Amino acid sequence: MDPSLLIQMIIAALIGTVLYTIIGVVPGTDETAVIAPVTMAIVLAGVSPIVVLTFYLSAIIAHKLSDSVPVAVAGIPGGVMATPMVEHAMILKKHGHSETSIRKMISGSVIGTLVSVPISLLLAGALTPFADWFSNYANQILFTGAVILALLSKNRWLSLLIIVPFALLIQGLRHLYWDLGVVPENKTVFTSFFLGITIGPIIVTLLELLNKEKRKELVRKDKKSVKLSKTKKQKGLPNPFKILSIKEVIMSSISSVIGCITFLFSAVGITTLVGELMSKSEKDPVKRSSLAIANMESLANSTYIAGTLIPLIALGIPLSSVALGPGQALFNAPPVFTLDHNIHHILSTWEFVLAVVIGVGISLFITYVLIVKYANEICIFVFKWIPHEAILGLFLGLVILLAFIDAGWINIAGVLLVGLVSGTLHRWGVNFGVQFMILYCAPWLISVIAG
Repeated sequence: MDPSLLIQMIIAALIGTVLYTIIGVVPGTDETAVIAPVTMAIVLAGVSPIVVLTFYLSAIIAHKLSDSVPVAVAGIPGGVMATPMVEHAMILKKHGHSETSIRKMISGSVIGTLVSVPISLLLAGALTPFADWFSNYANQILFTGAVILALLSKNRWLSLLIIVPFALLIQGLRHLYWDLGVVPENKTVFTSFFLGITIGPIIVTLLELLNKEKRKELVRKDKKSVKLSKTKKQKGLPNPFKILSIKEVIMSSISSVIGCITFLFSAVGITTLVGELMSKSEKDPVKRSSLAIANMESLANSTYIAGTLIPLIALGIPLSSVALGPGQALFNAPPVFTLDHNIHHILSTWEFVLAVVIGVGISLFITYVLIVKYANEICIFVFKWIPHEAILGLFLGLVILLAFIDAGWINIAGVLLVGLVSGTLHRWGVNFGVQFMILYCAPWLISVIAG
């Protein structure tokens, strides 16, 4: 390999690690909303595919390691995946174990990463012979996945009912662009619609502020006070196998394997379900919460790693909630990547392994050490100097820019429309996974209905 490319991979891993260690601590930074647009921009900028993959892997590891920190110290989840852990983290904090909570969570993440990487590579190898079958029936599989996820959503009947209308909205906008000559008929607008879905809740919230009646209904609060308890500094390199009990290590490892096998399903759903089931054996509330957060963190990491690597290496099409969400740009970012020509087709097996080793290895080591040693200091810095609104505003601006690049000024309105509908549906209980799968199978679904 060209030494300069190797240096680029290391630099990309370092940037992804530092950037998303900070972003992960910022409350409310959804994984898809903050990782997908940046990865998409890097792909469209023409960065080497192996460097893009290295950056993405370091980003998801750093984000998953750090988003549990505000949960442990303040009861505020960083990303969506950290939400299931809030209740258990607060039980530990109530009993004076905030420091233990952080270390258990982070150690669970390490276990999940160490277990899921080799398991994901093995499962990817096992599924590779079936890649053609998956490709031939990708639309049907995605439609089936949309139906299954709809049934598992908070509002299952609305989720089922909205499948065809949402597909019609997507295809309707595409045909409008073709008829107006905004984009050639051989180009399908995809990237900006995908990003519109990811920032849907942000768009809905911002547009609500333009409604005078809604503004009056908003609850006014003083500045929120967050009290952080002092923690002892960890001396030397922290060892996750010493921080976790033998039972927690074993259960977290089992959970990680389950997370890899169930990579097709909702990452949040699997994390909550399996994490709660694995911790029910403990009667003591402190031990149960400790076991639960370790399991949930290991599950969160394993679902993200498996959900990216298995479809990417074995299939080349995004057949998981993670691949359809944060990892979307690795599969489909026209004109650089398409479903017929993406990282799956470009990189060899050993290049995948190298990207995993560098991206995961650098991020895991740096973020783990930083969080375990300086969790309180990082939280104080982020809570004091990095506003949640500034981060989300930055990503909203990036999405609008990419929408313009995709199909001009009219597409900014199109993306706002998609975001408004998507954000409203999400608020009403329609899973993002359902919406992403509809986005993919929309051309096939509408052609079947129309035919």
